[in-house]
Amino acid sequence: MKTFQTPQPRFTFRSLLQLATAIVIAEMAGIIGSIFTVAEIPGWYAGLNMPSFAPPNWVFGPVWTTLFLLMGVSAFLVWRQGLKRQDVKIALALFAFQLALNTLWSFMFFGLHNPGAALVEIVLLWLAILATIVAFAKVSKLAAWLLVPYILWVSFATILNYAIWWLN
Repeated sequence: MKTFQTPQPRFTFRSLLQLATAIVIAEMAGIIGSIFTVAEIPGWYAGLNMPSFAPPNWVFGPVWTTLFLLMGVSAFLVWRQGLKRQDVKIALALFAFQLALNTLWSFMFFGLHNPGAALVEIVLLWLAILATIVAFAKVSKLAAWLLVPYILWVSFATILNYAIWWLN
């Protein structure tokens, strides 16, 4: 005779806490980066020569907030596979590294007013995102796919950074 077992919930309190933590960590990178950015928008940044394809300033906030949310969910999907796994540890270390590079770009571009140095740094960021996507794919295909909008946006941001550097 078979006994009926109640299915385990997909999300436990612990996993919801992990999800919230991963999202908060990712969004904090954006908040830290905005410390260098926000004050420079009306002054230094507004005085730069911009390429014709530069989006309006209001676009950046919602785009980055969404991308950091997707990054957090992506990191959660990898984290929930267990920190005892070596591939998970490597993937999350790469994630942390690219997140730090993301914040560093804001400091270099807006804080230091140095689009040239930021251009070199954003190329490193792009490579770190690619490495993170590859590492995440080994753990969770969905986690890797959630980072695709991020690398696409950073690809655009790299072209924009280059154009700003060239024009100024």
